Amino acid sequence: MIAFIGAGNMTEALVRAQRRSGADPSTLRVADVRPERLEFFEREFGVTGRADNAAAAAGADLVVLAVKPQAMDAVLAGLRGAIAPEATVLSIAAGVPAARIEAALGGAAHVVRAMPNTPALVAAGASAICPGARATPADLDRAEALLRPAGIVARVSEADMDAVTALSGSGPAYVFLLIERMLESARTFGLPDEVARKLVLATVAGAARLLEETGLDPREARRRVTSEKGTTDAAIRSMEAAGVPAALCAAFDAARRRAEELSR
Repeated sequence: MIAFIGAGNMTEALVRAQRRSGADPSTLRVADVRPERLEFFEREFGVTGRADNAAAAAGADLVVLAVKPQAMDAVLAGLRGAIAPEATVLSIAAGVPAARIEAALGGAAHVVRAMPNTPALVAAGASAICPGARATPADLDRAEALLRPAGIVARVSEADMDAVTALSGSGPAYVFLLIERMLESARTFGLPDEVARKLVLATVAGAARLLEETGLDPREARRRVTSEKGTTDAAIRSMEAAGVPAALCAAFDAARRRAEELSR
């Protein structure tokens, strides 16, 4: 039995992935304070909804904490004593250390942290997981089995989770911002919106696929498409003159530092 505490977008992505992979809806539960979200999960996926977190978690083999970091303390207080001692507790809350969850649940919980991202909604996510102090290899296997139908899964140490949060966790927003700017430029060039969107999305997806399937270093891939004094060269030189590469690195570091702040 898998119990999801919180019925937001990421729970929806994970439940959708589980159902797509053939999971029996009777093995899934969702808890939330919003009746409309519980009704959605029951209607869309046939999954039982509960308003009571402790009742949802009772008897579950895997309890997924899918709540906002600022709500975590109150949620953990309500779950203390309700989770089976041998259950895996998987937290997908950014910046909440495993030790904090363990302490709030009484010190003996088998906690695994995860950082998924929003492309999990279309089974194209990237997740990283790390063990808490009492998590076993079986706990990591259980967490990975939940996340794998929604995309790739990497195992890291907890010390790496802030970097993961800054890169893959927040990463889709960076790509969306690039796409926004490409589409805005397309409009100024007079390209029809439908044509521009089709070309831009295929370009971004194709560039990632090229690197994945060829194993090319991105620097080398960029060199191969940048002819001296050509159009791409003009664009890259303009970005470098405007400080775009340095600004991007600074942005990623700002996200990492904010993740560190949240974990304290």
